[in-house]
Amino acid sequence: MITRMPTFTAADGTRLSYHLRGEGEPLVVLPGGAMRASVYLGDLGGLTAHRRLALLDLRGTGESAEPADPATYRCDRLVDDVEVWREHMGLEHMDLLAHSAAGSLAMLYAARYPHRIRRLVLITPNPSALGMRATPEHRLAAARLRADEPWFAEAFPAYEAWLAGEGDFDEVFMPFFYGRWDEAARAHDAAADEQTNDEAADRYFGEGAFTPDATRAALAALTAPVQVYAGQLDGGPRPDLARRTAEAFPNAEFTVQPGAGHYPWLDDPEHFVRRTLAFLDGDTVSPSVGRTPA
Repeated sequence: MITRMPTFTAADGTRLSYHLRGEGEPLVVLPGGAMRASVYLGDLGGLTAHRRLALLDLRGTGESAEPADPATYRCDRLVDDVEVWREHMGLEHMDLLAHSAAGSLAMLYAARYPHRIRRLVLITPNPSALGMRATPEHRLAAARLRADEPWFAEAFPAYEAWLAGEGDFDEVFMPFFYGRWDEAARAHDAAADEQTNDEAADRYFGEGAFTPDATRAALAALTAPVQVYAGQLDGGPRPDLARRTAEAFPNAEFTVQPGAGHYPWLDDPEHFVRRTLAFLDGDTVSPSVGRTPA
């Protein structure tokens, strides 16, 4: 595997870094978190065997510098960074993959620069850019699917209290975010605090970041194929919310990975890579939204 860490300069002078891993056709990757360093994405279940991943460390995360103006952490302000990055890499068009909170960033980018998108992959995306969010009810409904898990009895009350604003964040309920609460998931979760810029995360979804009606109108004209990828056990978004996200695009497909949580490449890497490559390497997507075969 080839691994390099080039840098470029954003429009406001902030020095930003990205990581190149693997070989093959480029796949441009935006990390979620919000505002978590891209290292948490790893090799996306082995996609580096098929694609050359370019993974951006958003400003103030990972190896990228903190900006002079913290207001530039807001999601809509980051669109400019993505465009400067594309120009820096010399890509006329790009296959773009975004995870979780970066789903909204990718939607804003696609709305502003639709002609730069060849294919768009949204992995368990946060659809705030469309005026939608996962609700506590969504998350609790997904959590109840885990009732047979040995950790459920301790985790669910704490999760319910936190979602109701009646309890503090507690590591005990992190298993709800993973399809399998195994050693790999525990290690992945344990690294999150160190990899996340909390100040930036607080500003990412700040007031004024989104204009859903304008974004929906712009995305309705996007001709590039889009895949919205959900985890069967994920609460944010649940598969139904992911399906509704796909309906915002005229040329989209929707798929659900069985037994997966918010990080599907960890839960079943082979399935994730197979489904993602099938979309990226496909010729066309029909202009109707439908669930693809699992």
